[in-house]
Amino acid sequence: MSLKEYKKKRKFDRTPEPRPSAPKKGTGTEGGLIYVIQRHQARHLHWDLRLEESGVLKSWAVPKEPPTKEGVRRLAVSVEDHTLEYANFEGTIPEPEYGAGKVEIWDRGTYDPLETAAAKRVFEIHGKKLKGAYCLIKLKSRDPKDKNWLFSKLKRKAG
Repeated sequence: MSLKEYKKKRKFDRTPEPRPSAPKKGTGTEGGLIYVIQRHQARHLHWDLRLEESGVLKSWAVPKEPPTKEGVRRLAVSVEDHTLEYANFEGTIPEPEYGAGKVEIWDRGTYDPLETAAAKRVFEIHGKKLKGAYCLIKLKSRDPKDKNWLFSKLKRKAG
């Protein structure tokens, strides 16, 4: 996992976003992996889902409010990895910088990975707003550069 794209898109002397530091283990509570969703009022309002993985925050932009009910699906577009410090970031990114707009933490907590594959992630979220089993499934496309995924809360199994 690389923060090359993250660094390339930002001018740290102009934005309050955190600079990448030396790789380290996450800061999730109770030793869990970091989970955070940030509400981002940029050109278009969206929510940024971030999951700690291999020393970075894997990130997806979700155009509609994240699913709180079972079976609800949301589009999630894969974006560049973010530094672990970004999990605590709230503030306003000034114009004309990349991602200009207000960023605030919408939900946070930890998560447990249940299944991890190149095109599928199943995980248990322990947040304040989101709790339970969720999944990200990459949509099949003829274009290998397609970054579209589905983010959904899984239905509980009976018994």
